Amino acid sequence: MNYMILIYGDPALEPACGTPEFNEMMAGYTVLNRKMQADGVIRSGDGLQGIETAKSVRLRAGKVETMDGPFAETREHLGGYYIIDVPEMDTALSYAALVPAVQFGTVEVRPVMNFNPAGN
Repeated sequence: MNYMILIYGDPALEPACGTPEFNEMMAGYTVLNRKMQADGVIRSGDGLQGIETAKSVRLRAGKVETMDGPFAETREHLGGYYIIDVPEMDTALSYAALVPAVQFGTVEVRPVMNFNPAGN
């Protein structure tokens, strides 16, 4: 079963780029990436560019509206994700607990819906 690990963080609480704390956090991601690769569970994953690069789209009264930024108003921003293939939620949660951002943000885990069970 595929699970998506969504990584949220408040930029005000994250270590600043170039600091020893930032380098330690990034080393933690390297360790996690290597573990998931060695365990054969990672399907994909990447960081996202900042919210200032985001656009949101919605349809209202037959008209498409495009807005700058993410739709949700929150201090925590979606900063990245992983998709992993593991047998159960508890296993997915154990990997989520290894995400370095869990120390200062929130890491959400959701099962991915499979609309194409044949894999075509």
